[in-house]
Amino acid sequence: MLQSLRDKMHGWPAIVVLGVAVFAMSFFGIEGYFSSHIETFVAKVGKREVDQQKFQDTINRIRQQQRAQLGDQFDPSVFEKPEFKQQILDELIGQQLLLQANEDLGMRVSNQALRDAIASNPMFQVDGKFNADMYRAQLASSGMTPDMYQQSVGTSLESQLLPDAISGSTIVTPVEIDRYLDVKLQRRDIRYFVLPRPTPSDSQVTDAQVQDYYKAHQSDFMNAEQVSLKYIEVNGADLKPEAQPTDEDLQKRYQSELSRFGMPEEREVSHILVNVPKNATPAQQKAALDKADKIASEANAANFAKLAQQDSDDLGSKLQGGDLGWLQKGVTNAAFDSAMFSMQKGQISKPVLSDEGYHIIFLRDVRSGQTKSFAEVRDQLLKEATSSDSDRVYNEAAGKMTDLTSQNPGSLDPAAQALKLQVKETPLFSRAGAQDAAANPILANPKVIAAAFSNDVLTAGNNSALINLGKTDSIIARVDKHVPASPKPIAEVHDAIVQKLLDERIAEAAHQKADVLVQRLSKGEDLVEVAKAEHADLQTVNQVQRVQQNVPQPVLMQAFKTPHPAADGKSQFADVELDHGTYAVLAVDKVQGGDLSKMTADDRQQLYRQMMQAYGGVETQGFIDMLKAGTKVEIAKDRM
Repeated sequence: MLQSLRDKMHGWPAIVVLGVAVFAMSFFGIEGYFSSHIETFVAKVGKREVDQQKFQDTINRIRQQQRAQLGDQFDPSVFEKPEFKQQILDELIGQQLLLQANEDLGMRVSNQALRDAIASNPMFQVDGKFNADMYRAQLASSGMTPDMYQQSVGTSLESQLLPDAISGSTIVTPVEIDRYLDVKLQRRDIRYFVLPRPTPSDSQVTDAQVQDYYKAHQSDFMNAEQVSLKYIEVNGADLKPEAQPTDEDLQKRYQSELSRFGMPEEREVSHILVNVPKNATPAQQKAALDKADKIASEANAANFAKLAQQDSDDLGSKLQGGDLGWLQKGVTNAAFDSAMFSMQKGQISKPVLSDEGYHIIFLRDVRSGQTKSFAEVRDQLLKEATSSDSDRVYNEAAGKMTDLTSQNPGSLDPAAQALKLQVKETPLFSRAGAQDAAANPILANPKVIAAAFSNDVLTAGNNSALINLGKTDSIIARVDKHVPASPKPIAEVHDAIVQKLLDERIAEAAHQKADVLVQRLSKGEDLVEVAKAEHADLQTVNQVQRVQQNVPQPVLMQAFKTPHPAADGKSQFADVELDHGTYAVLAVDKVQGGDLSKMTADDRQQLYRQMMQAYGGVETQGFIDMLKAGTKVEIAKDRM
């Protein structure tokens, strides 16, 4: 066949075909013929993307925060709900819109602002000052490099540039604060009494009435749809690497990762900054340089701190005499970095130009880098190598399990036999999970429940995709039994329906009674006499506020919904539904505005900041909505 093709491909037609092929490959790249582009974005915002990793990292970070804050009350199922995921995605979309707007408007975070934000983080401070050792240790414990962390902080700061500008332009007047406080601190004099739970006029419930209610509320009396699963599991705890790493292996690992165990050279630096305005004219540039030259010519080790306090435009270090602490290579901008690491201890530089202006740099001290020996880090290397080997073995097994179950989507047996795994079974469970979650922990996992009731697994009868239960623990499941939702027998729910009907009659009778009493009171009857006739205790609470412990919450809420008393001082009345078919009758006798004299200046200032933040948040969201309306936003729900 190849000989025939070669025989036919000659002359000018062959040259044309070959030329087109060469052009296509040179233009598009030959790899385009052997690989396909796989989209990984969860949302595409104009030209920007929110990828799956960013989306999942954000959810994981919030999950960790919630777990730490709520403890035993933490509910992991919240994080699997579509509405929660959509809320997180909306916030990330808003962030991308703001970052794009920053670019369009030419707004950016300066290196100095980034440096100040990192240095002010208490996590990286010792005795109130930034400490490079603490900085490295904290980042290492969280698996981040300085570049990764700086990029993260920079993105966070950039996404706040416009919101901060919008909030800063928000105006909250003293009159608005007073008006808010007057409403918030409003006081009301109220009286109320709770009506005794009435007896229904008709306490007989017939079978026909039960039957009618049963038919009308069929969905309330259903046995939930249930499934049971078969599954196979790969758990890293059950897998062992073939052999422990030798000292030779560890030595190779040590040599290849030597930089990890070294303390990089650090330099203790002070500086004086002379700002150069953005879009500076040549005259402004020259004036700044002349000022910097003059300071540099006067500066020495003895007076540098005093000159920094007098002349530096860097507010973050000015009060400390220009002290920037111990710095490593790569922490500052390129020009500053280059100058700092070319200096000798005790030397003061000539003006160094950066994006922020001219720096006069004083190199106060140098700390040489040190490298830990192999003996010092051997145990750490062994632990990491063992963990790495365990992860590799787990990943290989999980990958094989995924491949085999994908090749045989209608059965788990081929994968189980090939990998020598046991096919396990679960009891029946509903979409709410197993009744005894402690005995069946995987059925408390929302991912397992979601997969079990998915169309692909439940309806199509396929094996599930890989479900991660933990970092090195995963399963693949398929439905074993399926019990559709079904109505409960009427005999089973008969007594519950009877009680439900009686409760409804009692609630209706109580409501009618309370409504009649409110009408009578509104026409002028005396509240004290009415309460006495109903054998109810009348409660009087003066100057009640919106947050009050000694008043039932429904009564309190209704008290502040009820209109003010009439001009002649006549009370306003309302009925209030409590619970279990009971009602209260409420009178609002007097309304007084908040006592603003009790508000301290600090309280008012705090409220001012809160209102600025709230108003600014509303305006910022409006700005984001405007940006979103003018930007093409594509969401891939299947990747959420």
